[in-house]
Amino acid sequence: MKKLVYPHTTISDNILPVNTLSDCSFNDHYIFLLTDDTGIMQHSKYSIPDPKHGYTTDDNARALIMALMLYGRYKKIKYLNLVFRYSSFLLNAQNQNGKFRNFMSYDRKWLEDEGSEDCLGRCIWALGYALAFEHTPQGIKHGLRYMLKKALPNVPEINSIRSKAYAIIGLTHIQSEKIKSMVCELSWSLIKQYEKYRNDDWKWFEDIIAYCNFVLPWSLIEAYKVSGEKRFLDTALESLNFLTGKVFMHGYFKPVGCKGWLLKGKEPAEFDEQTVEACEGVLAYLAAYDATGKDIYLDSAKKCHAWYEGVNSKGLSLIDGNTGGCYDGLTEKGVNLNMGAESIVSYVISRLKITEAKIHYGKQGSICLQG
Repeated sequence: MKKLVYPHTTISDNILPVNTLSDCSFNDHYIFLLTDDTGIMQHSKYSIPDPKHGYTTDDNARALIMALMLYGRYKKIKYLNLVFRYSSFLLNAQNQNGKFRNFMSYDRKWLEDEGSEDCLGRCIWALGYALAFEHTPQGIKHGLRYMLKKALPNVPEINSIRSKAYAIIGLTHIQSEKIKSMVCELSWSLIKQYEKYRNDDWKWFEDIIAYCNFVLPWSLIEAYKVSGEKRFLDTALESLNFLTGKVFMHGYFKPVGCKGWLLKGKEPAEFDEQTVEACEGVLAYLAAYDATGKDIYLDSAKKCHAWYEGVNSKGLSLIDGNTGGCYDGLTEKGVNLNMGAESIVSYVISRLKITEAKIHYGKQGSICLQG
């Protein structure tokens, strides 16, 4: 997670509340402002891409998923070009041992020999998604398959629960008995972790609810879909429902703040609210809806996306109407006016998934998608 010091704004700074926004067309301008010949840049200063912070493989892996979703929906060559750009970044990031370096400076120098396990997990998520996506060109799939084959021997050694979860999500896209066995092993390890910390009052995977929380139950739902193991689904829904009770206490989506998180037995930190939480909430709740058919999960997904558009603790939209960029979250003082890669990628993926859900399910009212 990014932990820089950012400028802020409040309603008085003329950020439009969601009910004043009426344009439902998609503005992709900021994606191309933040992406250069190397990849998508990590940070910005306000709406200006900030080269000083360079790039991360984390961001480019998730940006690859975003670009494929855009290409699949709109069939425009400019989005396919992004697919090539972000895939190339991942290819350059991978080491001989199959793991991935994460931080790169603006002059294209790697700042570490090996990235975090979370970075590895997110790369496997992106590779699995891209390989299964029907609109990914075959030439790109050959290259991505080469990367995934190199990465797979590292999966059994993963310790981070979030890295395991991201890897599960990516691997469930691959039809292979060997891969299915790997998915089940990773999922059982998450179940073991869950049972270690779970009690009558606390139904979570560790003694803290921290970052990228939704990925944990979401991964077990996906594992259930490919394995049929009911224990995976039961644990996923129990933990997801517990998390729901923490992030919807006010009726609208309010993710646990990154300044202190939520320690077992304590109250959740109020701020800062991070953009990635809303996106992964959308993905987890839609997966739960697919698995159960219960409308409450579809409703929760819609509320998570509405967080971007002003249905949040500050009543402020996080979408910049000029560029289509997404602000970097909500702080105690208001909107964080910087617009980094994690934010725009999270928003666009959330937007596309909610749009897809509206088309596919065709129920529960209209969804206006600003930006």
